[in-house]
Amino acid sequence: MNHQRDDRPAQARPGSLRREYTETAFHLDGAGPVDISVHPGRLLVLEGTDGVGRSTHCALLRESLETLGYGVIHTGLSRGRLAGEGLRQAKMGTTATQRTLDLFYGTDFCDRLENEILPALRAGFVVLTDRYFYSIMARSIVRGTDVGWLQDLYRFAPVPHGVLYLRVDIPSLVPRVVGRGSFDYWESGMDFQEGRDVFDSFQRYQTRLLGAFEQLSELYHFQVIDARRDVAEVFADLKAHVIRLLAGMKDHQ
Repeated sequence: MNHQRDDRPAQARPGSLRREYTETAFHLDGAGPVDISVHPGRLLVLEGTDGVGRSTHCALLRESLETLGYGVIHTGLSRGRLAGEGLRQAKMGTTATQRTLDLFYGTDFCDRLENEILPALRAGFVVLTDRYFYSIMARSIVRGTDVGWLQDLYRFAPVPHGVLYLRVDIPSLVPRVVGRGSFDYWESGMDFQEGRDVFDSFQRYQTRLLGAFEQLSELYHFQVIDARRDVAEVFADLKAHVIRLLAGMKDHQ
């Protein structure tokens, strides 16, 4: 397959994500995801766009699971020691290219996988991660990055035991972000979209991003959770799914 870059936004290329995902082999040159099935721990991912409540629910899940006797570690994007600080500094300006940011995120992911995620899985912990490489892909896709290149970049990533996707729509998302007092430059797509109105840019960017998440959800089989409801209802669903995913977990006492 020819992976020539198309710089148009994803939504401007009808059906392109589905076509490229299904035609691009995830296992390239004999390399594939790291096998974590031999480890006693569990890798659980919370996915969703900015403002959907991931941080809140990660905290609630961690507290609940620790109360039940599970050892839990919590990780997320840009938190690695090797590249986390460099990534934060790169995003403070507007001169870093998308490819540079993709490589920063990839380095951060590798660092956390080797030094946090895999050791914890070997030790029998539940690894609860606030976003995985899916969020990185979604952000890059709407900025025109080649899908095949992104899949190749993360071909080594372990397949999680569960991916819980907090799905929201624009009418529900906007009041939450407005309530925080400001719109994030990057989460509003101000780095690549035309126009200076941050509110309009936020809505356009998030519409594109949610579209990318929907196709990733279908491709990678996310467990979809309706995040438009109040926190208690959403958390009840999340907890029920997580408990099922942890059933039979090795070495749990």
